[in-house]
Amino acid sequence: MDAKELYVMQALEKAGATEHLSDREKHLIGLAVTITRGCAYCTGGRTQKALAAGIPQESLTAATDLVAAVNAGVAVRTVLQGIEGHSCDGPECAS
Repeated sequence: MDAKELYVMQALEKAGATEHLSDREKHLIGLAVTITRGCAYCTGGRTQKALAAGIPQESLTAATDLVAAVNAGVAVRTVLQGIEGHSCDGPECAS
C-alpha cells in the first residue's frame, strides 16, 4: 500500500467514526456516493448492509430516486452550459 492509499483509508475511517451522523445517515450517504460513482458492486454491497441494518427498502428506493434526480439535473445543466457556449480550456476537456 502506498502513501496515497493509506491516506485515503485513514480519511475513510475518520469519516466513518464521526458522531455527528447516525448510522442510518452514513448508510444512505454511502449508498448515494456509490450510485453516483457508478459502481454496481459497491452499490449492491451498500444496499445489503443498509437492509441488514434495518433500513427499509422504501427508504433505499427514495434515496435512489433522489440521487437519480440530482444527477439528472447536473447532466442537464452541463449540456445546457455546453450549448450556451461555455468553453473549457483545461486538460480534462475534449477538444
